[in-house]
Amino acid sequence: MSEQSSSQVDLLREGYTFTDPSIVLGGAVPADGEAVASEAVVRLPLASMNRHGLVAGATGTGKTVTLQVLAEQLSDAGVPVFLADIKGDLTGLATAAEGGGKVEERMGELAQEWEGAAYPVELLNLGGHGTGTPVRATITAFGPTLLSKVLRLNKTQESSLGLVFYWADQQGLALLDLKDLIAVIQHLVSEEGKEDLKGLGGLASSTAGVILRELIALSAAGGDVFFGEPEFETADLLRTTADGEGVISLLELPGVQDKPVLFSTFLMWLLAELFQDLPEVGNPDKPKLVFFFDEAHLLFDDASDAFLDSVEQAVRLIRSKGVGVFFVTQTPKDVPDSVLAQLGNRVQHALRAHTPNDAKALKATVSTFPTSDYDLEEVLTSLRTGEAVVTVLSEKGAPTPVARTMLRAPQARIGPSDEEVVRAAVAGSALASKYAEALDRESAYELLSARMEAATKAAQEAQAAEEAAAAEKSQERTRGGRSRKEDKGMVEQVVSSTAFRSMLRSAGTVIGREISRSIFGTRRR
Repeated sequence: MSEQSSSQVDLLREGYTFTDPSIVLGGAVPADGEAVASEAVVRLPLASMNRHGLVAGATGTGKTVTLQVLAEQLSDAGVPVFLADIKGDLTGLATAAEGGGKVEERMGELAQEWEGAAYPVELLNLGGHGTGTPVRATITAFGPTLLSKVLRLNKTQESSLGLVFYWADQQGLALLDLKDLIAVIQHLVSEEGKEDLKGLGGLASSTAGVILRELIALSAAGGDVFFGEPEFETADLLRTTADGEGVISLLELPGVQDKPVLFSTFLMWLLAELFQDLPEVGNPDKPKLVFFFDEAHLLFDDASDAFLDSVEQAVRLIRSKGVGVFFVTQTPKDVPDSVLAQLGNRVQHALRAHTPNDAKALKATVSTFPTSDYDLEEVLTSLRTGEAVVTVLSEKGAPTPVARTMLRAPQARIGPSDEEVVRAAVAGSALASKYAEALDRESAYELLSARMEAATKAAQEAQAAEEAAAAEKSQERTRGGRSRKEDKGMVEQVVSSTAFRSMLRSAGTVIGREISRSIFGTRRR
């Protein structure tokens, strides 16, 4: 080993030696050699893990295995872990690895202890799409900002959706599932609803139409079972076993891979809920939970300013709640600068430089690392699977020296567990009885339906009363006409009778005589 290499190894050994508890990532590889310097162990202090981090690298470079290594050691340290299992590979955490072969070779190079082990795993899924306990959220808890991200609404539509939420809240209409929100929007564009919104700005029919179409598409894509009750409680992510191991919660996502915006936004909702629910703890010796946010680029694609502000605030403030957040993506440029600046722990796997955009991303990535003895542009394009460039925050909060690192092998199986192991994990879930059955209590949909039924019934009753009154008047007119006809008929009968005609003749004779007498002066005086 050259003097320069020896000096770098000494720097790395000193930079990654901590007095407080830490987890082991692997061993450093000096800049001028391929061999691991087994005495330079690369560690990450537990106390620094709530300072957040980034695990990045091109597809197939070993990011998933790195997540497994981190999750295992956190669990051993009594720290609960949340992982999004995009491909379904992480169920292997429930099965002890067999060792031998490449594992034995790698751990021999690192000169580190290794023993196959299985870990306590809780399997979750989004609303029933997949294996494990369903995780649901209510529409109200999700809120208009996150929901607008899922629906890909523009600023005007997002503002209108906020008005819908506000009105529903003022009216005491609980928005629990998609049909609740659809019912409220449909009501607000009706004649009655337009009156309800007077003074609040109103809801344009065209905007309501866009939102309704997106909601119906989301419902058809599985949102109808994801949104609802019982809502998942974040406290259920903070569990440890009787032996003190942290429970690893795996959110299975293969069933919703065609809805990436939904699951990435759901992860953001879960993070926001953690922030709201957990008390302030300052700077604990170890985190209360480490949250791995996989496919992070999906969260930030086409995000509104309001959404980005909410993400930045949640990431900045949640560390005081004892929660560490690690974003997992392909390149650091996938994460906005305002969020990236808060990620003090970095594990960067290999990057590709096949296109001009790749080359630009490579330069941008290199610029985010502290200066070092490595030619990072060369190193980052030549890293082998299972290697990464690492820098973390020390116990004092200062960045450690950049270290090309051979990562240690996981102690659980790489890849999925056998089906019977997965079934046993599901059967043994402590959460199944709490969340398995969906609830559908009275909420906005039922209340508005009841209101509409009552209004329809009242209108029908009013119409029936009006029709009855009209019928009564018609009958009265009919009765009046009949009386006049009866009187006229009676007169006709009297006039046409023999006695009446006889009387008329007699009267006529008398009258005639009197007239004649008057005319001719023969009338007696």
